Amino acid sequence: MADTKRADVLTYLENANMIEISELISEIEEKFGVTAAAPVVGAAPAAGGGDAAAEEKDEFDITLTTVPADKKIAILKIVRNLTGLGLKEAKEVVDNVPKLIKEAATKEESANIK
Repeated sequence: MADTKRADVLTYLENANMIEISELISEIEEKFGVTAAAPVVGAAPAAGGGDAAAEEKDEFDITLTTVPADKKIAILKIVRNLTGLGLKEAKEVVDNVPKLIKEAATKEESANIK
């Protein structure tokens, strides 16, 4: 029976969009008092020596963390533009922060979005 439930969950995740999955994760975090974020204890040394440690990160995940009430409409327009979501879906993102907006954005793209 547990295998059937697990298969149902996996099927749901395969067919869900990123917003639905993000909302599910938020609900799980809230219901069980946990977080999906990996704990940051300290900086791990980079493999390969000192030169590797100096490398810059070239991909960034963009997360919408706060939405001031007076900027909500402007932010909604930006979210729609960045994600290609419809008005209803973009409003759900803006109303339920924090939300992942874009994964693996380049450094330049991240600066423009910010």
